Amino acid sequence: QLQASGGGLVQPGDSLSLSCAASGMTSRRDTTAWFRQAPGKEREFVSAVFRGGERIMLADSVKGRFTVSRDNTKNTVYLQMNSLQREDTAVYFCARASGVIYSTVSSPSAYYHWGQGTLVTVSS
Repeated sequence: QLQASGGGLVQPGDSLSLSCAASGMTSRRDTTAWFRQAPGKEREFVSAVFRGGERIMLADSVKGRFTVSRDNTKNTVYLQMNSLQREDTAVYFCARASGVIYSTVSSPSAYYHWGQGTLVTVSS
């Protein structure tokens, strides 16, 4: 199971940190990703910790503003979002899977465990 948390209402330029805690059968070699979905839009890749940290990946739209990290002792992946913009408003989902192929990291279909989503609203 995945539990995403940390969403909320913030103003443009503010920061927010999301957490994705995994429980149950997990492996340190799993890939954990963040996706987001804005109203009326398709689910969009945001970031991933590929194979437990082998690579860190960020979408171009968030590079320089978002960072992703993991704490293996807590089985948790964090998404630190800085300089938030109105365009970042969305429901953020975390997803996790084992055996993810690098070329498919940004595809929602590569993941079979999903958190419930947490809403991030950026508005003045």
